[in-house]
Amino acid sequence: MDRITMAARLMIVSDLDHTMVDHHDPENISLLRFNALWESNYRHDSLLVFSTGRSPTLYKQLRKEKPMLTPDIAIMSVGTEITYGSSMLPDDGWVEFLNQKWDRKIITEETSKFSELTLQAETEQRPHKVSFYVDKTKAQIVMKELSDCLEKRGLDVKIIYSGGMDLDILPQGAGKGQALAYLLKKFKTEGKPPINTLVCGDSGNDAELFSIPEVYGVMVSNAQEELLQWHAENAKGNPNIIHAKERCAAGIIEAIGRFKLGSNTSPRDCADFMEYKLDIVNPCYEVVNFYLFYERWRRGEIDNCETYIASLKASCDPSANFVLPSGVEKTLHECLHTMKGYHGDQKGKRFRVWVDRVLSTPIGSNTWLLKFDKWELSGDGRYCCVTTGKISAKGSNPSEGCSWVNLQQKWLEGFEMKDDSTWFF
Repeated sequence: MDRITMAARLMIVSDLDHTMVDHHDPENISLLRFNALWESNYRHDSLLVFSTGRSPTLYKQLRKEKPMLTPDIAIMSVGTEITYGSSMLPDDGWVEFLNQKWDRKIITEETSKFSELTLQAETEQRPHKVSFYVDKTKAQIVMKELSDCLEKRGLDVKIIYSGGMDLDILPQGAGKGQALAYLLKKFKTEGKPPINTLVCGDSGNDAELFSIPEVYGVMVSNAQEELLQWHAENAKGNPNIIHAKERCAAGIIEAIGRFKLGSNTSPRDCADFMEYKLDIVNPCYEVVNFYLFYERWRRGEIDNCETYIASLKASCDPSANFVLPSGVEKTLHECLHTMKGYHGDQKGKRFRVWVDRVLSTPIGSNTWLLKFDKWELSGDGRYCCVTTGKISAKGSNPSEGCSWVNLQQKWLEGFEMKDDSTWFF
């Protein structure tokens, strides 16, 4: 959070399952498109917030299964937990706020009287969330009766039904919407409220996000009927809330463009690397573009063309060195020469490359220090290196591009590759 010293240009607050993450897209195309767009154009001055009904346990499990970025903030357990950064530092002020008029023991006692309720897994039971399954034909009646019981016991709670089966009991002050309102108030107090905020969702427990004043909202094309019905009854006339034509993360990209919140052209949407020109020097874009080229080269999605290799060599200083995770040092030109012989070796295979947490720090008038995580999915394996490097602009004209000065990698603990003979960059 400390890296954002001014108001965020854009804060995206997105649900995960069936919103940011498309479980019907085995290649994760829309998610990878969003990743490339965010890291190349927004990470340096904007905030990414994941707001999910998942507990920390299931949230971490999803991160192992899908090529997700690291958010600046994670709102979990239907808005009852807020954490910051990759270390997931909890917000103690939010915990204190939720403790008011909340007694988990009483809730357990009262819910045990309802045979219609089936307790969810232990991992989904959190300090400020008690979760059940209930048949949708009985949900409304159970919610009404349960609300009356808990009110008589002196509790002020919120009961949320979503996904056609999930029933969550939370403190009245909790929920995805209240958690977002808390964050926005916190940013305002610090004197740096986001310039624009875009909320994204697909189900009933996302409805609160769209109720926050002065935010833009997108219901992805695959949004569930419960959210569409809420919209029809509560926000149909609001021009700042749209129902996207695209599914999941592609719908989020669509909304960025429709609301004119910034660029919505992902580097993955550009067919020819050599044709695309930038208006300004953007080191983060260079990083994303470099590794996207590498992925497409290995997958055989671009021609085995000497012009491409020559262009890449021209983007590396002749003396630029690369320290591999093993500690072996080579020149970048040597690595490119070796990579040339691996064109299409991953064609038709499960192979993807993406970068996360791309940050550039100026260390001169035209030189930047880079730091990012480079991820590689190969077959059933997932590998990651913490990467640092230096890049310089070739001239004052952005069209001249940048030149890599050096690159160094170290394995991220738990994601090492045993045979790194095909780990080029």
